[in-house]
Amino acid sequence: MKPRHQRAAIIAGGLAALGLAAYFVLNAFESNLVFFFTPSQVASGEAPKDRPFRIGGMVKEGSVKRDNLTVAFVVTDTAKEVSVSYTGILPDLFREGKGVVTQGKLGADGKFTASEVLAKHDENYMPPEAQHAVDQAQKTIKTLK
Repeated sequence: MKPRHQRAAIIAGGLAALGLAAYFVLNAFESNLVFFFTPSQVASGEAPKDRPFRIGGMVKEGSVKRDNLTVAFVVTDTAKEVSVSYTGILPDLFREGKGVVTQGKLGADGKFTASEVLAKHDENYMPPEAQHAVDQAQKTIKTLK
């Protein structure tokens, strides 16, 4: 084999290896990507049915119902509401009327089954996405009046 052919084979092999590595990295990135949706977006059908996503908003006052380790509550952005079910230990800062972000899947019945619940860390903090969702919902309510 001539040196020119050897060099071309090495370059082609390197490009193939680089392409394969890029494919694996992008595939892993896509499978671990989790999107954030508001209750209004979930109610309008924008949320995926077959993959996990995050939903954020406020825990509705009077909606928390406990049964041993299973907790059911409602997340709202003041415009729409989504029922959430979670089995596990909730964060210490989880309270009614406070901000929450949950990760899980939407069931066929429209209930969200959470695999993880994240609560805000002090009384002044709300995740930016959740704050934006609440602000948008408030604007929508004001324009409807």
